[in-house]
Amino acid sequence: MENAKVCQSCGMPLKMPEEKGTNKDGSLSEEYCVYCYKEGEFTQDVSVEEMTELNLQYLDEWNKENNQEYSVEDARTELNRFLPTLKRWQKGN
Repeated sequence: MENAKVCQSCGMPLKMPEEKGTNKDGSLSEEYCVYCYKEGEFTQDVSVEEMTELNLQYLDEWNKENNQEYSVEDARTELNRFLPTLKRWQKGN
């Protein structure tokens, strides 16, 4: 996913305009998805650890869409590595 745009909160790929969140002015966010960001604010006040657990709720769907077979433990390990690299979770954001 190196060149793919992903939500800078949850890591969801931002492929379609309807998947993008909205800024305060109503324009589409280029950084965050519709599930994480609406009207210029995050939809949930969560920690990066809580975001990991939220993402794991969709593991079966993700595995199916990506032809993968991540276990919950393996996915948690990968998310714990990946999510902290996203903009929302950087210090000062």
